[in-house]
Amino acid sequence: MRNAFASEITSLATQDKRIVLLSGDIGNRLFDKFKSLCPDRFFNCGVAEANMVSMAAGMAMYGLRPVTYTIAPFNTLRCLEQIKVDVCYTALPVVIVGVGAGLSYAANGVTHQSCEDIAFLRILPNMTVICPGDAWEVRVALKQAFQLLGPVYLRLGKKNEPIVHSQEPTLQIGKALVVRQGEDLCILSTGNMLPVAMEAAEALLISGVSAQVVSFHTVKPLDEEYLRAAFNKFRLAVTVEEHSVLGGLGGSISEWVTGQPPIKARLLTLGTGDVFLHEAGGQDYARSHFGLTSSEVANRVLVAYRKTLEREGGL
Repeated sequence: MRNAFASEITSLATQDKRIVLLSGDIGNRLFDKFKSLCPDRFFNCGVAEANMVSMAAGMAMYGLRPVTYTIAPFNTLRCLEQIKVDVCYTALPVVIVGVGAGLSYAANGVTHQSCEDIAFLRILPNMTVICPGDAWEVRVALKQAFQLLGPVYLRLGKKNEPIVHSQEPTLQIGKALVVRQGEDLCILSTGNMLPVAMEAAEALLISGVSAQVVSFHTVKPLDEEYLRAAFNKFRLAVTVEEHSVLGGLGGSISEWVTGQPPIKARLLTLGTGDVFLHEAGGQDYARSHFGLTSSEVANRVLVAYRKTLEREGGL
């Protein structure tokens, strides 16, 4: 995802001289081409993320389109006050890019793990939260982020994530993207869990369950039109995310459900638990720890689906 981001922002910056890239002491070689083509529009702000956000806010006030880029927890939690007061309060068009979100940097410990960032940022007024599902979605989401007139949080994985789309998808911010059709239940994935959701759907099909897979690349604003249709069509809706079960996509949809009239679907939220990960291990280990591998997701969904049928007398 980060390579797709670097390539796309370089291309966009050559077309739009308002685009400025601010880096929090990361990605220096990654942005070599950007620096060679736009040398006066790249700033390494060092390990001073709060300053970086305030710099970006000032640039936006003067008509530039700044992008801040660093590891997700450093570009969100460490400078949350500046995002709230300097960017969101004044509704400035700053794109905040958190790379290596979720469990991408699991091996580096809790300082680098970011399973709360969606929750923090989606509650800020004026903020749009976008979590692309693969490198193709990163490219389209970045283009569209520059069309918005307010703050955007773009949440990325790290590198080598599987590609789901064969070409640039027809993606629209605020509109869910159906990636795989299904008839029995729907899996609503956000961010880099999309390949896992696709693999889980394949496993479910072997068990005779047809799962629709949806890229919920936009967590805020939610696609309420899709949710209304899905929750009245399917028996079970499942959210899958590399984020806490509290406050992320699952939490956001749970809040939406409480304001609706009686609906058909039961909601199952899958994500990281309300705990810190104290054990050492990489992303694959961390996903297994939280039950977020494709096989574990498929098993948990299958159990929930069968229980739903039993309650309805369908089994």
